Amino acid sequence: MSRVCELTGKGPMTGHNVSHANNKTKRRFLPNLNDVTLQSETLGRGVKLRISASALRSVDHRGGLDKFLAKAKDTELSTNALKLKKEIAKAQAAKA
Repeated sequence: MSRVCELTGKGPMTGHNVSHANNKTKRRFLPNLNDVTLQSETLGRGVKLRISASALRSVDHRGGLDKFLAKAKDTELSTNALKLKKEIAKAQAAKA
């Protein structure tokens, strides 16, 4: 399973462990990923995604999954999230 957030594209970063003697060894900083089920108001169902904790706060801040995906850049979204974004846009167009 890939260690990349489905909504923000945030992935592992590299850096160093630095000892007291200033010895440096390579390490990885992994994103804080969680499996969550977010509710889509437009579709009226839950959607399972693997997202970072910061992305979850961003979704809450923007007012829900539908509004977050409407403003999100397509380049940052995973294929699963892109399909969901198009499905939500289609459902909103049908309502209007």
